[in-house]
Amino acid sequence: MKEGFQGERQIVLPPMVVRMMESDRLLSALHITDIGYYPAASHHEVRRATGIAQYIFIYCVNGKGWYEVDGVCHEVTSNHYFIIPNGSAHRYGADKDEPWTIYWIHFNGSLAPCYADDAVTPKAIKPEIHSRISNRQNIFEEIFSTLNRGFSQEHLCYSSALFHYYLGSLRYVNQYREARTVGGDDAAGAEGLVDAIIHFMEENKEKHLTMEMLSRYSGYSASYISMVFHRQTGMAPLAYFTKMKVEDACYLLDNTSMKINQICYKLGVEDSYYFSRLFAKHMGMSPRAYRNRNTKDENAN
Repeated sequence: MKEGFQGERQIVLPPMVVRMMESDRLLSALHITDIGYYPAASHHEVRRATGIAQYIFIYCVNGKGWYEVDGVCHEVTSNHYFIIPNGSAHRYGADKDEPWTIYWIHFNGSLAPCYADDAVTPKAIKPEIHSRISNRQNIFEEIFSTLNRGFSQEHLCYSSALFHYYLGSLRYVNQYREARTVGGDDAAGAEGLVDAIIHFMEENKEKHLTMEMLSRYSGYSASYISMVFHRQTGMAPLAYFTKMKVEDACYLLDNTSMKINQICYKLGVEDSYYFSRLFAKHMGMSPRAYRNRNTKDENAN
């Protein structure tokens, strides 16, 4: 695994595995050849004058960037994705002042054009009350985790099935959101506002949120949000958001092999020392001690 950016993760499938997938009845329809995550990818830029054999999927979850396909340039901002067709000359890169954080996948297969159709221009996936961005990112993590465990037939087939779902959740985003919509009306009053704010936090756990952003999203003043939120949860909004990040960190430490600095960047905290202090404040131990606690318990028995 190459680490060109702090917190970077990537997997490149060997050519032998790719050739096997191309000849497999199931996998030849849709398969991943490369997958990765680049947080705050400063100075990231790629130029390919003749394109590559795979389709290139890039999902910007924070910051800004740009790309050019066959001479046509597009700007990209947070919560946008695009797909570069195979064989197309292209360039892309991060914004100099606000470098993007991206999930990216190279893929191919007979069904690849169906998912890539119309996505050569940026597509917006904006957080809203019924959006499920956090769920979608969990699908990506499951794909990555599956491939990270090896390239057996079962792992490859399962990751392909997940990838169908992942791309479908983007191409048919309204149906994806409606599938989890319960009832016809949002909850009313203060309870509905708190639920909406918590949902917004869930959808933006990889970012640094401010009270101004919560106010702009909800249409209520920061002071009113704080009052209602504390009354309902017993915590200030941003303290609750930090608690959510720490809970996610605990899950990733327990259930993945991600390095601590990778978890730090995934949760939108660029300073790993600050992250460790924050984690210790909430959990009473450092992230490393938390991850190693089960090993110590087993050795003691």
